[in-house]
Amino acid sequence: MSKKKFNFDKQLLIPIAALVALVLFNLIVDPSFFKVTLGTNSSGNPVLNGYLITILDYGSELAILAIGMTLVTAASGGQDISVGAAIAISGSVILKVLCGSNTRPETLQAPIIVAFLVACVVSMLFGAFNGVLVAYFKIQPMVATLILFTAGRSIGAWINNNELPVISDESFTYFGGYIPGIPIPTPFLIAAVCVIVIMLVLKFTTLGLYTQSVGINGSSSRLNGINPEFVKFLTFVILGLCVAVTGLIKVSRLSTINYSVIAKDIEMDAILAVALGGNSLGGGKFNMMASVLGAYVIQFLTTTLYKMEVSASALPAYKAIVVILLVVLSTPVVRKKLDKLKRKLFAKKEVA
Repeated sequence: MSKKKFNFDKQLLIPIAALVALVLFNLIVDPSFFKVTLGTNSSGNPVLNGYLITILDYGSELAILAIGMTLVTAASGGQDISVGAAIAISGSVILKVLCGSNTRPETLQAPIIVAFLVACVVSMLFGAFNGVLVAYFKIQPMVATLILFTAGRSIGAWINNNELPVISDESFTYFGGYIPGIPIPTPFLIAAVCVIVIMLVLKFTTLGLYTQSVGINGSSSRLNGINPEFVKFLTFVILGLCVAVTGLIKVSRLSTINYSVIAKDIEMDAILAVALGGNSLGGGKFNMMASVLGAYVIQFLTTTLYKMEVSASALPAYKAIVVILLVVLSTPVVRKKLDKLKRKLFAKKEVA
């Protein structure tokens, strides 16, 4: 009987290497970074506290977005820069359904699941709008999504007449906080469900194969019976669904919304998660788990920078440097030179 060799996906090396670097840095600077304690929240329920828990908590929002952004990038060879504005719309819709005509209702005007489903429909429609522009009108993704990026937050404010609804029902806070009796942040549990669902979809359907085929060569995939326009369209709709889930988590954290601040610059983090996962930003082959891991690494970096008292306004500059490095390293020219250097080093070892 032949033994099966365990094949480790080399693409995972990039986010793992970045994670190891961050872990070593924090171990040297301040080992207490990894301390996790069990305490209680304002409601008296037991919860886990610590920087690692913060990473799992806020990194989960990014992980959910990275799922949709990975598919969009792989199929279209571009990125959706409107996800932050779309989250503002999604969160605004949820609050509108829950509050009704009263911005500060004593009781919810509709079940939370109904508000969430309405937000899913709305977010998927906006995703479909972006998908039509990209897939059928052949507009470059970043240009097509610039429309919603510009107008999205204004649309979100318009939905609630420029008012800031406030939910007083404690059960609404569970989605962005903790479920009583469970010390792990709910967003992490939601992200875990989303990852499991997408991995099952990729395993038992042809979505992953078709997405990669369209991203590599749309014309060739058409000859094989694949409709590249529909595949691209579908990935934007799926990203819209991911936006709705993230929107629920975002507004649940504060039980209200700030249209101009909510999910600000999150599109950059989502794109960076895809890049850090070793996925080509030009489309084609992708690794979903690498993107999800990349999302948590990005949050690890963000939390580390905050701990070092780096101002929030300076964070994008640090992340931009990481983006530049990743993009440069992923270019064919650089990869070719790195492969050539690697072959030379191995040749010298063999001679020695």
